[in-house]
Amino acid sequence: MSADLGISGQVIAQIRADQGRAALVGYLPVGYPSVDASIAAIKALTEGADGVGVDLVEVGLPYTDPVLDGVAIQHAGTRALERGVRTRDAFKAAEAVAETGVTGVVMTYWNLVEHYGVDAFARDLSASGGAGIITPDLTPDEAEEWIAASEAHGLDRIFLLSPSSTAERIASTTAACRGWVYATSVMGVTGARASTSSQAPALVARIRDAAPGLPVGVGLGVSNGEQAAEVGRFADAVIVGSALVATLIDAERRGVETDLDALRALVADLASGVRA
Repeated sequence: MSADLGISGQVIAQIRADQGRAALVGYLPVGYPSVDASIAAIKALTEGADGVGVDLVEVGLPYTDPVLDGVAIQHAGTRALERGVRTRDAFKAAEAVAETGVTGVVMTYWNLVEHYGVDAFARDLSASGGAGIITPDLTPDEAEEWIAASEAHGLDRIFLLSPSSTAERIASTTAACRGWVYATSVMGVTGARASTSSQAPALVARIRDAAPGLPVGVGLGVSNGEQAAEVGRFADAVIVGSALVATLIDAERRGVETDLDALRALVADLASGVRA
């Protein structure tokens, strides 16, 4: 059975077909350092320092118990919650991404979707121009309601796999995905690392064996263009989050939270990496 590439998967596959490279996916949480400032930063992801930005935006929805997130993203998410971010702000961010012409998805812990209402969340995300959601703590065997809602509203379903995933788990997860699959390259939480994971290529190969044609994005650890180039040699999408968030944290600590120059410069470096 051929993979259902959905909206975001088609973007990734088209970049591979047309340009022979991996797509660059950039993550930032909505609400940090404020809702308006986070939306400005999210838009900056699409621009880079020289007009070459990310290919896909991942809008993070802050949560009180972010089990997958490392120090930088936890810090930003905690501050966003303290400052009053709400679930509906993710739709505002998704709409802002859509206005730039770039495809956007939302990464959210499942409790927030359940609390909002699964069908209502899918309806409002679709209306805002969002392509789908990444659900780090939802497995396909517990996703019946989300699968139904995503089908009804034409949204992508991006589930996660890790180096410890069994062959059976890889098969069931890829079968449930629409768009692409998120491969976590290490066992642990998010965070920029000095080197990329040696486990990632093997995991990507196992996923491709199980689901030929389904794009595989690799996340957790990429922090610069050199690492992006390395991951882009074997993955269909390179996902960067913590390193981008760290530029916003540093700007706020310096009292210049509206200064996005460092963010744009990092995006430019990462973009040059996947194009190397």
